[in-house]
Amino acid sequence: MPHPRGCRAPRAHQGAAVIELLTIFVLAVFVGFEVVSKVSTILHTPLMSGANAIHGVILVGAILITGQAHDALTLVLGLLAVFLATVNVVGGFVVTDRMLEMFKGHKR
Repeated sequence: MPHPRGCRAPRAHQGAAVIELLTIFVLAVFVGFEVVSKVSTILHTPLMSGANAIHGVILVGAILITGQAHDALTLVLGLLAVFLATVNVVGGFVVTDRMLEMFKGHKR
């Protein structure tokens, strides 16, 4: 893939960058799992609200990237990202709403 400034990075450098990014991703997954699994039950609803805010930012980023797509692959991947981020935000609000319903008293 051509570099944005017109020069090409060596293949070895590209492979190292991919491995570096993959390592960061895997470590982030492990850290995220450990952090979320240690949260007490009473804090799950505020945690879900914070996660919804983060997913909203991800949705905006996906929309911005998709708007600047120059080829079909970027457009398809961008639209997929927008769709998945939208499902994530809507699902998060549904789950948060259900969790908040559990704390409300029963109406007679």
